[in-house]
Formats: sequence, structure tokens, C-alpha cells
Amino acid sequence: MPLPPNLRKVERTSAKNKVLQQLQTWIIDGTLQPGEKILDTELADAIGVSRTPVREALQILELQGFVEMQPGVETRVTKLAPEDVPNIYRPLIALEALATELVVPKITDAVLDELTELNRQFSEAIETSQSYAAMELDEAFHKLIHETAGNTYISSFTSLLHMHLRRLKFVFFQHFLPARTSVEEHRLLIQALRDKNAAAAVEAMRQNWLRPMHEVARQLEKANKGDD
Repeated sequence: MPLPPNLRKVERTSAKNKVLQQLQTWIIDGTLQPGEKILDTELADAIGVSRTPVREALQILELQGFVEMQPGVETRVTKLAPEDVPNIYRPLIALEALATELVVPKITDAVLDELTELNRQFSEAIETSQSYAAMELDEAFHKLIHETAGNTYISSFTSLLHMHLRRLKFVFFQHFLPARTSVEEHRLLIQALRDKNAAAAVEAMRQNWLRPMHEVARQLEKANKGDD
């Protein structure tokens, strides 16, 4: 497996969590490619842990949908396909809309100011073509809404879906730059939250996800036709 050299060895404490986070990162950023075979012995040696935390981490990754395990046979990174675009976006849109509905009565001026600042930084990252920074700022924007909504189940599930979405963008596009339209959509959302207008806020949030879902699907269809 093409693992980075000179890896820092993991301490025994919380080894499973550290292995899990490292493998998630490698799968999401494409270091471990879709369909690639995972060798737990090689991983254990590379990271500096025993095989036990590696196997435990792989079991969690299977539940999260990042790997496919055939006990006693092999473990491979889950493959990606164009149909994964709606499969990831649609449940995410539903959860994001619900979080927005829940956050309206809880919103404060301090949170609105923080959302505004995150959106300013997000806009700046897009204008300077900093794709990774823009993606992280966009995620931070939405995470703040989830946290303010105060529903841990929404936070947990959206976090997992965001990881799958990030992986999809890395694998299919390598350097995915959000559209400038997203900045204005964020502004409309912030204003609706400031006005305590739940219907407008939910609609702004839905559009903020529906538009990129259609755009990503179109780009993938175009890329696939170009490969034919």
C-alpha cells in the first residue's frame, strides 16, 4: 500500500481512535484509493501499533461505509460511483434542513456574528482559490449551526456524511472549489436566521445543498462522457 514514509509512531493509549482517524484521513484524501486492498499487518507496522487496534478501527470503518470486509478473505476501501452523489447529498440535505429549523429559536447575536465571519473567510478562500481551506470553512459554518441546534444525533450523522462528501470531492475532483454562489446562499441563510424566519432559513439551507448536488452530478456525467 502507498503509505507515507517516516510516520510518527502511535502511543498505546487510545491507539484504536488514533488509527481510526489516520485511516479516515487516508481514505478521504485518496491516499488509500477506492477498491484498494487493506493489509492490517502492514498498517500496524507503518503506524506503530499492534494488529488489534487496526482491526478494531477497520470494524468501525466498515460500519461507517468506508471499507468492505470479507472475514478471513480481504478488506478493501469502498468504491465510489456517480450514484453516490445523491445517496450522500439527499440525507445530508434533510438533516441540514432539520438542524436549521431547530436552530431558529436558539440563535443568538454572537452565533450570527460568528457565522458572518466564517462566511467572510469562506468567500476570501474561494476568491484566492484555496480549495481545501474553503471546504473546511464551509464545514465549520454548518457545524456551528448543528452545535447551536443542540441535537447530538444530527451532529453525529452530518459529521459522517460530510466525511463521505469530502472523500467524494477529493477522489473525483482532487481540488474541489465551492461556487461563489454558496457565499450568497450563506448570507441569505444568516439573514433569515436573524429575522427568525424559519421557512426562509430552511429554504436557504436546502438550496445551499441542492445546487451543488446537481452541479457535482453534472460534472461527473460530463467527465464520464469525456472518458468514453
